[in-house]
Parts: sequence; C-alpha cells; structure tokens
Amino acid sequence: MSTPFSRRRFVALSAAGVAVTAGAAEARGAAVDGAVGTSPSVPSDGAAAWRREDALFEKGVTELGAMMARGELTSRALTERYLQRIAALDKRGPAINAMIELNPDAASIAEQRDAERRAGTLRGPLHGIPVVIKDNIDTGDRMRTTAGSLALADRSAPRDAFIVQRLREAGAVLLGKTNLSEWANYRSTRSTSGWSGRGGLTKNPYVLNRNTSGSSSGTAAAIAADFATVGIGTETDGSIISPSGICGLVGIKPTVGLWSRSGIIPISASQDTAGPMARSVADAAVLLGALTGVDSRDAATNASRGVSAADYTPFLKADGLRGARIGVARAQAGFNPDVDHALEHAIDAMKFAGAVIVDPASLPVPAELGTAERIVLDYEFKAGLNAYFASRGESASVKSLADLIAYNEREKEDEMVWFGQEILIRAQQCGQLTNKAYRDARATCLRLTRTLGIDAVMAKHRLDAIILPSNQPAWTTDVLNGDHFTGGDTTYASVAGYPSITVPMGMVHGLPVGLSFIGKAWSEGRLISLAYALEQSMRARQAPAFLATLR
Repeated sequence: MSTPFSRRRFVALSAAGVAVTAGAAEARGAAVDGAVGTSPSVPSDGAAAWRREDALFEKGVTELGAMMARGELTSRALTERYLQRIAALDKRGPAINAMIELNPDAASIAEQRDAERRAGTLRGPLHGIPVVIKDNIDTGDRMRTTAGSLALADRSAPRDAFIVQRLREAGAVLLGKTNLSEWANYRSTRSTSGWSGRGGLTKNPYVLNRNTSGSSSGTAAAIAADFATVGIGTETDGSIISPSGICGLVGIKPTVGLWSRSGIIPISASQDTAGPMARSVADAAVLLGALTGVDSRDAATNASRGVSAADYTPFLKADGLRGARIGVARAQAGFNPDVDHALEHAIDAMKFAGAVIVDPASLPVPAELGTAERIVLDYEFKAGLNAYFASRGESASVKSLADLIAYNEREKEDEMVWFGQEILIRAQQCGQLTNKAYRDARATCLRLTRTLGIDAVMAKHRLDAIILPSNQPAWTTDVLNGDHFTGGDTTYASVAGYPSITVPMGMVHGLPVGLSFIGKAWSEGRLISLAYALEQSMRARQAPAFLATLR
C-alpha cells in the first residue's frame, strides 16, 4: 500500500492546482465585492454557522440572476464566495473532498461575464452563474479530464465537449471539476462509489461516514454542500439519479440524445448521457434547456430535432399534478420500511395535488435483463473507450483499454489499493459490435425495458409517468468490501434510454431519499411539471448538517 503522499499522487494534485486555487480564493476574501464580504473561518458548529453568516446560502439561478441584474451582486463576487466555501469545507473542516480540480481561470471568466452585463449583453439565465462538472467531461482549457484516473492526470483534453461549449455560450462560469467513481464506476465488481485514484474518496455532506453513491459522487456532494449553483453529472445506469437522491438533490437523466455525449469519456453508446444536478427542479430545468442541441459528433442527437426544447422553464407548473395519471411501481419498492413510509407520504401529496394514482403499476423483473445489460456495456465500453482515446490523440497518455489495464497493473499501489479492475479485463475480452452476442443482448435489453417494460405498463394504465423510490438511505462507506446497494431501481429508464427525474421526498434518520418519475422518450417537459408540483407541495429537501456519524 502506498503512502498518502506518493510521488505520482503529489504530481497529479499539483497539476490540478486545487490547494493553491482554493487558498488564493480564501486569501482574497476580504477584497470580494458585492454581497459576500470577508471569508469566514470554519465555524465550530459547521454548516449551521455558515448559513447564519452567508447571505447567498443555497440561492438558485433565478434569484442570483435577479441580484446581479439589480447590481446587488457580481459574478466575480459569487465565484469568490463559492471558492471560499470550497476552501473551508472541501479539503478542511468536514473535508467533503467533492472537488478534484478548480478552474484557475474561473475568476477571470466571471469578470468577463460582469463586463458583458455592464455593456448590456446578457447571454441567458446562466449568465455569470458558477457551475461544476464531472471529471469525465472534456474541457479544452488548463484543467485535466481524467475520469478520476492517474493514467490521464498529466495532460489536458484538446477541446471542449459539446455540452461544455454550450455551457460557455450560455455565459456560465466553469468553476471546476468534481470527483467521481473512477471510470464512472465501471472498473471493478467490488468498487467503492465516490473513490478515484486521482481524487480519493468523496464524503456524503449529510453524514460524513456515509456514501455518496456513484458515479457522479463529487457533483452530488458539491451541489448538496453549496459549492456551486448547479452541476453536471453523467449516467449509464443510476449515476445521476442515485447520488442525487442520496444527497438530497434534483437530478435529471435525459433521454439519450437530448444532450450530446461527444467529448465525454464513455461507457455505453446506447445508455450514456450527461444531465443536470441541482437543489431545485427550477434550477435543473434551466440547465437542461441551455445544453440541448444537435451535435455532428454525436449521431444520437439527431433524434432530438423537433422534440427538444431550448427552455424547459415553462413546464414549471405548481398544478402540474392535477389530472395526471401516475403509476406506482410497487415491485421496485418494499426494500426499506422507512423509504416505503416516505413513498406513501409522497403518494398522499400527489393525490392531494389532484393526481390519479394507479397502484400497482409495476415494471416486470426479468432475470435475464441484468445479464443482457452487462454484455451490452462490456462490448460498448471497449469500443467507446478505444475511440475516445483515439480522439484525444497525443493528449492521451494511454491509447487503448489494453494500455489502461497495463497501466493500472504497473501503478497498482496507487490505482488498485482498494479494489481491482475485473470489469476492464472482462470488457477487453469482448469482440466487435457486429458480434451476434452483442446484437442479441441489445435486442433483449430493448424488448424487456421498452416493449414489455415502460411502454407496455404506461399504455396499459394510460400513464403520464411511473414513480418509484430513487434510492436507499446512504450506506456506511466500506472501502475494503465495496458498495452495498439494497434498493432503488434505475435500470429500466437507463437501458431503455428514456428520461427520469428524481426529487427529494423525505429524510430517513437524517439521510435523504428521493422519488423518481420515469416516462417515454422526450417526455422531459411533462416529467419536470410533475416533479416541480410535488417539490412545491412537499418541500422535502433539507440542507446537509455535515454530521460525523448517524445520530
């Protein structure tokens, strides 16, 4: 086992510039303009004191934009405020460790957005708003894109991912990159979510010895801890929905093709998508619309023509549940009595808001789906990762999945200190995407999740959406034995490529649990209406308290 200060880890962190950037922001605190004021020291009672002293605590996109429009706040001040909070709470204090790297150009970008505003140029609702993104999304700047792996920690990507281009065009301030489960949690059969060789372990802001789930662990923890206004995660099967639910957030997994995947380190061409993670449905809706668009580098986006929207905020309707037919996937519940209690409370709230509840409206549970999905992911991972490495050219220090496996073996004291790379080895043994085994497995996935699954259940009961619990309460992190999921189903929407959205529905002993709405392709607007109405009715989200252990 290597020491915490191994040479390679020191080089990677130095290249990221995390400590330097955060410390500089804290030192500049006294000179920050606008509503922030001086940078407070870490208070003895943690998050509670931060709330009392911080006038910007947990404010959303619309409110912050209005403050900037009135001249009460600048983007530079807001950016500095988040950097101060990261300096105090991410690597010190509770040491959430959500950020893998801070953008050394964040302050200058914020100043540019302020100058544009003063000149009368406003790019949209995200103008001047700080955003964090997962470290498997390419940025053609001074930051690295590594998927949490030391194998890519020494070089930057050659250009922005399409959604990063859209983010910059929308006027957002790219604050930094978040930690993740290494290779988006597709490396080992006994991995620990939220751990990467480059970034270490991300903690759950609600209870620090609990897990954040994966693989968008850092984005979930960062937004829950109020390190940025909104964030971006990615999902293949559960990596937006599960960490969002576990960290008390709203998360949207869009229809595959609504957001481009070009410039994102892949697992599966048929299931991958990035999506918004936020503290409110409204914030998630703003981010969702800003990043849609057809991309010539991702053929899946062609299907979004005529069915996507550049603005999803018109779907934010407080009466969005009135008359809606909601099916309860009972077969996907029942794994925890406290979660069941929260589910019943949410169902009562939906009935009170005028929804028609169809109960049960369960999705089937075919045994062969798990095997078919695994085959599809293994084949697509090998093909997609090799293509991604080729797209990075000289900026990729490993050139293939085989190279990556060899690298991990050479650097196992840093990369395989807690778990191995069984999935990488398994995927390397796969053949071409033309192989019958792959084509049959993909056909099985579509038949079970679409034809016999979501499509069939929604048609039978004439549903607007199907609901189910998003997650179990967060489990205690165990790096020796790995994760232990006990409930929360994300597979149906993920394998089908259909949209889902999770919204907080309650707390179980101080740990958040979420409710997922899933629907057919391109139904994001309808799902946002339903989720927003439930959110406004329940007001279930609570800010994290950074407890050391469960009370």
